[in-house]
Amino acid sequence: MADTTSETEATDALLAALADDLDAGFADLVRAYQRIVYSVALRVSGVPVEAEDLAAESFLLAYRALRGYGPERIRALRPRSWLLTILLNTWRNSVRTASRRPAQTSMADLPEPATTAPGVEELVVRGETGRELGALVARLPERQREAVVLRHVVGLPVAEIAAILRIPEGTVKSHVSRGLRGLRELYGPRLAEPVAVSRREQR
Repeated sequence: MADTTSETEATDALLAALADDLDAGFADLVRAYQRIVYSVALRVSGVPVEAEDLAAESFLLAYRALRGYGPERIRALRPRSWLLTILLNTWRNSVRTASRRPAQTSMADLPEPATTAPGVEELVVRGETGRELGALVARLPERQREAVVLRHVVGLPVAEIAAILRIPEGTVKSHVSRGLRGLRELYGPRLAEPVAVSRREQR
């Protein structure tokens, strides 16, 4: 509870600073959320260079949007959800504009799966989406990929994912379940054991 209260207070302070001085406050916003924005960009796109461009463009769009917001609207923001919504919209738009499926390039710079053959879900949670698994994540349908990344890479609660993707919580759980099942089917031959459903999926 103390950690949650501390995090809420830090977010409120950040938003208050942003409302008072957009330029100085925005620098703090970027520092606070650049890691999570880039992490999601990398997992959905699968390409480090593309992820950097997506993250940069998302923050630019966020800044432009904030210039049109009043102080009260800024203070009422949920910055993590808001920024990830902008990121995912930016990614979808880039994919459709280029008329190509994203993430064909593997995540070669990430660690390879452990030799103890952990389950697909464990690999996703640990971020150990190496060459093959990274490519398999890229083969998931768009919404399944987003839901799996937000739930098991970023660790967001189902309610927040539902708000970001603008779908019911039950649909989020369905996308996560189907996405993990798809990864198991694609990656299954390399696993020693089937993967149990995560407790987080049940919430």
